[in-house]
Amino acid sequence: MSFEELYGGAPEGTWAAPGRVNLIGEYTDFNDGFVMPLALPHTAVAQVSRRTDGVLRLYSADIEGGIVQLRTDELEPLTNTSWAAYPAGIVWALREAGHPVTGADIHLSSTVPTGAGLSSSAALEVVTALALNDLYELGLDCGQLALIAQRAENAFVGVPCGVMDQTASACCAEGHALHLDCRDHSIRQVPFDLAAQGLRLLVVDTRVKHALGDGAYAERRAGCEEGARILGVPALRDVPYEQLADALAKLSDPKVRGYVRHVVSDNHRVARTVALLDTGDVRGVGPILTDGHASLRDDLLVSCDELDLVVASANAGGALGARMTGGGFGGSAIVLVEEVHAEAVAKAVTEAFAAAGHTEPRIFTATASAGARRLS
Repeated sequence: MSFEELYGGAPEGTWAAPGRVNLIGEYTDFNDGFVMPLALPHTAVAQVSRRTDGVLRLYSADIEGGIVQLRTDELEPLTNTSWAAYPAGIVWALREAGHPVTGADIHLSSTVPTGAGLSSSAALEVVTALALNDLYELGLDCGQLALIAQRAENAFVGVPCGVMDQTASACCAEGHALHLDCRDHSIRQVPFDLAAQGLRLLVVDTRVKHALGDGAYAERRAGCEEGARILGVPALRDVPYEQLADALAKLSDPKVRGYVRHVVSDNHRVARTVALLDTGDVRGVGPILTDGHASLRDDLLVSCDELDLVVASANAGGALGARMTGGGFGGSAIVLVEEVHAEAVAKAVTEAFAAAGHTEPRIFTATASAGARRLS
């Protein structure tokens, strides 16, 4: 149903916020490290009007169930486990921060694939935050909106995520990857126009999510924090790559050692990627992606058979490099490939999945797109 049919009038405006894919820098965000995501062309779209009576009405065009009606002064963290927790959490976080949000009618729809590790939830959060920021004239910039969205997901929804997904959705620029320092939240837009260089970045959604991933994020976060404690640093971002061997020698737990090796190495891979992009050597990023996948697979232990198969079959089929992206245990992988070889590589991956008896993957091109913005 349309906004008008649901709420009896036209919306005050329409906003969009994208999903994201992370080029490099995985499990580094909660270690105060560095990440490099880019926004996808797939977006969550919100049509919104203000209310003054403390009522929040939410509707998703993608999920059956009709309108969810809540009161802004009765929103409580960790009480809603449905999709509505994401936009409701934004209202809660804004009000908690002292912003006078007195209600809204919100109509949501999204083309961001869910369950694929492409931040569909962050897109919902950010599009809601941007709409309310504009309508209530709160004056928050994209970085502040990202922090509000992270606060909503951490405290209201109950997911202990870092700030990368929300910052990518809120702050990315078309034709660029976003270099984000997760300690001070500073950002830099790095040119990433693959088409101009005859390249393409494929996203391969494996369409699987293994139960092994349940609790894995928290376990690895705890292991990284333990490593930082033993090494006497505030966070693993403070371990210089050049001193990694010495640091690893101080760690007796093999799992913690692997987590530390991955995080310190992946921060270094982000730095190498930025340096290559700054000189225009996009093709040089390929081997870094593959190296990053090996680290995620062997040190962080978050890959799975399907993701490993994407990387192996893509590289065997002529890709420049590939790696899993996101939390792992399923979800998606990215493949950097010459434009002229893109179809052949996609076919090689699809055929490898068929031969292994896996569900056919969904493959599409990731174009570095704009972050959250007002459409009308």
